[in-house]
Amino acid sequence: MNQLLFQDTCTKIIDSKREGSGIGTLSEKTIHAILKNYLVADQSCHEIKVENFYADIVDENGIIEIQTRNFDKLRRKLDVFLDLSPVTIVYPIPHTKWLRWINEETGEISPPRKSPKTGTPYMIFPELYKIKSYLLNPNLRLHIILMDLEEYRLLNGWSKDKKKGSTRNDGIPTALVEEVIINNAAEYQKLLPVNLPENFTTKDYQKASGLRQKDAITALNILNHVGTVKRIGKKGRAYLYSR
Repeated sequence: MNQLLFQDTCTKIIDSKREGSGIGTLSEKTIHAILKNYLVADQSCHEIKVENFYADIVDENGIIEIQTRNFDKLRRKLDVFLDLSPVTIVYPIPHTKWLRWINEETGEISPPRKSPKTGTPYMIFPELYKIKSYLLNPNLRLHIILMDLEEYRLLNGWSKDKKKGSTRNDGIPTALVEEVIINNAAEYQKLLPVNLPENFTTKDYQKASGLRQKDAITALNILNHVGTVKRIGKKGRAYLYSR
């Protein structure tokens, strides 16, 4: 993790976008652009055609795809890329997020307000479920990047205050918090909370990870699939797992 490089990259990309479009009208791809340049500064490695698809980055280490959501849309690319090269999926997660609202009529931007939610690496599991059948491929790697950011949203929702159902305009990173890299199936143990008992239930994992129950169930489904945990029986009505 290189915080200085990340900050320098943020400054470079955000300044260039502001010069072109003005505050509050930045491209939706700001996070994407920052991460591409943070991971590989050489822009000749960006947006490279591989077979019938374009990869975000291709260099001597393989192919890198940055995906903020909708991992299911990666399947067609993975079918091709994984046969050719190591592939790293980079998944950015907001750690601490400040919300700012844009009034489309006046152009006014609200002061930042901190979201009560705190992001963790465990939040990747609902997305991993969408590519579950690819996770044991020896050419697949994961790179989770936690960052603080300001999220700009348009006041165009359906609720009275126009916030529910609103459109996200952009996300502007402000700090790099943590990076988790998973190079093989054995390294999925990094997604086990350190305070988790040796034998545990879904409720135990939910409490240790801070996930919702639905997402904790998904997490253990994935961890069982890759061999990080093993279902060993039941504790009452709940399944019991072991590391």
